[in-house]
Amino acid sequence: MARLGVADDEGSPRVLPVTFALCENAIVTAIDHKPKRVPAERLARVRWLRARPQAALTVDHYDADWSRLKWVQAIGRVTIVEAARAPAAIAALTEKYERYRDHPPSGPVLSLAPDRLLWWRA
Repeated sequence: MARLGVADDEGSPRVLPVTFALCENAIVTAIDHKPKRVPAERLARVRWLRARPQAALTVDHYDADWSRLKWVQAIGRVTIVEAARAPAAIAALTEKYERYRDHPPSGPVLSLAPDRLLWWRA
């Protein structure tokens, strides 16, 4: 599980759970087929990233044994690409997530190119 940190319309921080995969030199996620109230292009996260493309993606591992806790965070600029123009990203997500194999994400794809990587482990 990953969490994508973005700034909303007022510049306030928002954190959203997302699926993710590594693709070339980026971390990708995509708008998938789960029910949405508005078309993918009008979703808040897409709108927010168009206005402010800087984001942070955090992947963590929680364990009841706190000596096994760890996380990594990628900070950088997000590019928004139509799924049809990002077949490698869709393939990476489909390979990683079994649920996408029958119904791959239709996009758009959010591609984060990390400028900084931070990590911590117990």
